[in-house]
Amino acid sequence: QVQLVESGGGLVQAGGSLRLSCAASGGTFSSYTMAWSRQTPGKEREFVAAISRGGGSTSYVDSVKGRFTISRDNAKKTLYLQMISLKPEDTAVYYCAADRYRRSPTRNKSEYQYWGQGTQVTVSS
Repeated sequence: QVQLVESGGGLVQAGGSLRLSCAASGGTFSSYTMAWSRQTPGKEREFVAAISRGGGSTSYVDSVKGRFTISRDNAKKTLYLQMISLKPEDTAVYYCAADRYRRSPTRNKSEYQYWGQGTQVTVSS
């Protein structure tokens, strides 16, 4: 099974940018559909973006369209989330997740079997 480790979070001012990474090990990374989700205290984990196994298909929650870009490098076994024009409401712990069954990205969090430990993103106003 795959293990996932996120990195790249931090503190940034509103309007700034960050790039999150998710390094995978222990599995065939290219056989997993991948996603990013985020969670703030007291709220449910929210789907952010997902990408198909080969990277040709992506899906985004409306609130990040045009600002976030999900991508992957299967040779490096790494998933990315490029975030620009960050807003205070983007503040959350960001998690990457892997789905071994579906070819197409899904927004349904319950379809993802493997999760990382999360990385904190804080956007100050």
